[in-house]
Amino acid sequence: MDAPLLGATLLLLATSLINLYGIGDHARQLFDRQIILIGIGLIAMIGFSFFNYRYLKNHSMPATIIYLVMCGLLLLTLLNTSIRGSRAWIVFGGFTFEPSELTKLAFIILMAKYFSQRHIHINEFRHVVISGIYLAIPTSIILLQPDLGSAIMLGLIWAGMLLTAGINRRHLFLLVIIAVLIAYTGWAVALKPYQQERLAAFLDPYHDPTGVGYNIIQSKVAIGSGHWLGKGFGQGTQARLGFLPESQNDFAFAAWAEQFGLVGIAVLLGAVALTLYRISRIGERSGNNFSKLFSVGIIIFIASHAVINAGVNTGLVPVTGIPFPLLSYGGSHLLSVMIGIGIMQSIKRYG
Repeated sequence: MDAPLLGATLLLLATSLINLYGIGDHARQLFDRQIILIGIGLIAMIGFSFFNYRYLKNHSMPATIIYLVMCGLLLLTLLNTSIRGSRAWIVFGGFTFEPSELTKLAFIILMAKYFSQRHIHINEFRHVVISGIYLAIPTSIILLQPDLGSAIMLGLIWAGMLLTAGINRRHLFLLVIIAVLIAYTGWAVALKPYQQERLAAFLDPYHDPTGVGYNIIQSKVAIGSGHWLGKGFGQGTQARLGFLPESQNDFAFAAWAEQFGLVGIAVLLGAVALTLYRISRIGERSGNNFSKLFSVGIIIFIASHAVINAGVNTGLVPVTGIPFPLLSYGGSHLLSVMIGIGIMQSIKRYG
């Protein structure tokens, strides 16, 4: 196994536990559950590191079946009750499962397989259209939940892998025009009122400081109060006293910054950067296009979550509900990232 990648992964998992325990008594139950979820994630990562990824590279059927199963699970979410205004979860027992997170991983596998088989003919526009249809099916279901953040993530993964595969410049220009039209139409027609309010709050959070702008304001206060070295482990008043909403999940980055300051942020982002660097090195040294494209997909997956979540916490990006990789509480995203890292370890192992 790639030792630096494993070390960076373990460091990020440790930040999750340290952050949760330091938030306060209201997060202690989540701390115990997170230990279990991390254990499951580690087992999955180790298991997939021994799984020969060449089964995915050499055969189309596994990638297609995984993709179809995840689309089926996405459809099942629409039959469940709404949680916080969205039907994005499947509830069983005391746990909730969010299929959209594993769908991102399934989509990366499918696109890596599709583009690696057709990289010579990628200039043909029909391959852009076909891959776009593969994108449109899960994205449409996710938008019905609604979960705009996950839909954006799938779009970023598709665009990044398409660029890596070598899209024609004219086709790229056409896609940019289509994306702008879709974004404008989505704002005018498809976005829910609360989603439009989030975007408005991003532009001016103090217009409604006790309403839609509250989360962003409290997050900025938490980050700013951390200064260089932070208030100390367990001393973050914004998170511990409940002023910072979703301090275990969407705003875990702000809770970490309040406790450990700019130095803590540097350690956190350094671990993410090392993770991405090692994934890129494994992809570069692999001898096939599938591995290289898969590594690009995983890099986009992890990096976009980290950048967007940190951007939300600092008020640079509208609130999207995107977790920070391996720092935020929750099992669905953690499991998808750990499986992705496990497959990268398999690529390192089997070449």
